[in-house]
Amino acid sequence: MALDEELNQRIRDIVGGRKGITKTKMFGGLCFMHNGNMMCGCDLKNGFSVRVGADAYEAALQEKHAREMDLTGVPLKGLVFVEPEGIRTKAMLTQWVDRGMGFTSTLPTKKKNKKRAKNKTLK
Repeated sequence: MALDEELNQRIRDIVGGRKGITKTKMFGGLCFMHNGNMMCGCDLKNGFSVRVGADAYEAALQEKHAREMDLTGVPLKGLVFVEPEGIRTKAMLTQWVDRGMGFTSTLPTKKKNKKRAKNKTLK
């Protein structure tokens, strides 16, 4: 698995101390979960991804440096990739992480199951 450790640390610095945040390996990288729901993540191949939800999807795609999250030839509606220039500063990355957390805050907390039991609480 090719993790972007620098970007992962930047995300950890932003979400550290927030309640309900865990991390797990997903999509070939590291995914940050909020109350058991995918919020954002990153890897070396695709960079930073964030879950904005279906209602905010089209608006997010209008943002400079955002593009469809397409891993299989079919875009995942509600998820976008953000190019490195779109998360260059802490403020820019925080804005995208906050968008992801804003969406996942509207979802019910997922109960832990055996598969998710390996998620690690962010410290």
